[in-house]
Amino acid sequence: MRDNRRNKGKNKKDETLLNERIQLPEVRCLDDEGNQYGIISSDEALDIAREKGLDLVLIAPNANPPVVKIMDYGKFKYQQEKKKKEAKKKQKKIEVKEIKLSVKIADNDINYKVKHAREFLEAGKHVKFRVFLRGREMSNPEAGVEVLNRIWPMVEDIAQKEHEPKFEGRYVNMLTTPLKESKKEKK
Repeated sequence: MRDNRRNKGKNKKDETLLNERIQLPEVRCLDDEGNQYGIISSDEALDIAREKGLDLVLIAPNANPPVVKIMDYGKFKYQQEKKKKEAKKKQKKIEVKEIKLSVKIADNDINYKVKHAREFLEAGKHVKFRVFLRGREMSNPEAGVEVLNRIWPMVEDIAQKEHEPKFEGRYVNMLTTPLKESKKEKK
């Protein structure tokens, strides 16, 4: 009993019923070319699959009667894995860069940090501006919002705001994303 608990979450086995494991009195049978054999016994469907050298796979167990398909199951699983890998390659990963600021930041420091933020935005990355509030600055979070409002005009030609500057814990945050190409061309 302990072994079952240990293996329960580690490797998810394929729970698809194949060939002899399909123990149903009658099933609706299809083949890999789309032909229908109608409603027949599962033993008869298994015999047809063996004649063709293919597998009998239960594809719709909740249907009335359950639906089985005659196919090359190994090839089918391979193609599914191939599609998953292809879809994973096409996914776009969003990278968020963080620029930390303070309420008492000098203009030349702002210019330096904005220069880096512009480089990140031009590379297609999202940029999160964070103003850290120390000690008594917490009593006046509007000062952090003012810093972010001074930065925004410097990047608005290549970025868009995801949301207005908002207060979160000891930080005032503003997330910016790069403009889409069509919007850049309009300007």
